[in-house]
Amino acid sequence: TTGASSDSDSSPTVESVEDNPDGGCHIYRNGYYGSSIAVVEGILEVNIIQMTSIQMTENQAENSLVDFVVTCQGSLPTDVCTVVSDPTCQVSKSMVCDPIVVTDECLLTIRRAFEEPGTYCINITLGDDTSQALASALISVNGGEST
Repeated sequence: TTGASSDSDSSPTVESVEDNPDGGCHIYRNGYYGSSIAVVEGILEVNIIQMTSIQMTENQAENSLVDFVVTCQGSLPTDVCTVVSDPTCQVSKSMVCDPIVVTDECLLTIRRAFEEPGTYCINITLGDDTSQALASALISVNGGEST
């Protein structure tokens, strides 16, 4: 049965109707429900504040290494992903994800290798269990030197 409630309570009311496969009967359920919402701050902003080429000797690895110094605002990240793409940021060439531990302040250095000289689009994403934030930059790698 359905009808107006005699209670003056303004809580939300749930009414559901289910089909009973055995006899075509309907089951009516009435009641109240409650819910809670947790608001989390999340990672609000990511900035690449410095890009530094790592100078290597001739007999070291062929890859060019670049350090990216990254800061963020909001909650502290637990992982970092770096996507290296073509200069238009359309075609992905590689993706590397690593867990990180940031304790006090969101300031970290990420080292990435580039196999050959060229111009690349770099997307650095910091994430935690509830949020992600992204920073992008164009970088020119020239045989061990970057600009």
